[in-house]
Amino acid sequence: MKQVEALVALGANLGDPVRTVSAALQALAEIPATTVAKVSSLYRTAPVGLKNQPDFINAVALLHTALPPQFLLEELFHIEGRFGRLRSISNAPRTLDLDLLLHGESIMTTAELTLPHPRMHQRAFVLIPLLEVVADCRIPGHGLASKLLEDCSDQRVARIHDKATNAA
Repeated sequence: MKQVEALVALGANLGDPVRTVSAALQALAEIPATTVAKVSSLYRTAPVGLKNQPDFINAVALLHTALPPQFLLEELFHIEGRFGRLRSISNAPRTLDLDLLLHGESIMTTAELTLPHPRMHQRAFVLIPLLEVVADCRIPGHGLASKLLEDCSDQRVARIHDKATNAA
């Protein structure tokens, strides 16, 4: 099976989000036909959309996977479920959010999945940790992530741990 690079954003703001994101990174390593190649630092970020909620803890993981995008997404949903994720209103507080950002060069839109992730290029809490793991990342249809970050300079993002796996 051919391996591709996939990027997954992790976020949480309920319970103990630092511990949750760190544990979720370990859970990513248990996905079949998938290895965790690199992990960003942890970042504390202001909520987007629904503002009256706790700050988020965010990270990005670079995976090498042989799973097709839809199957990888299903695995991400299973992990979210294990951490008590409930899907209610958009941008609601959450125990864990795992977003498939990129899967190789895939460009697709289905009822369940859009690749690249449709709002990743507008979010500093995605772009900053993403650039930490893939410094020259290009987002299909949008260009260099480093250039896109310039348009997000008003978003508050602060590094809190050098490496997410050391945060727990």
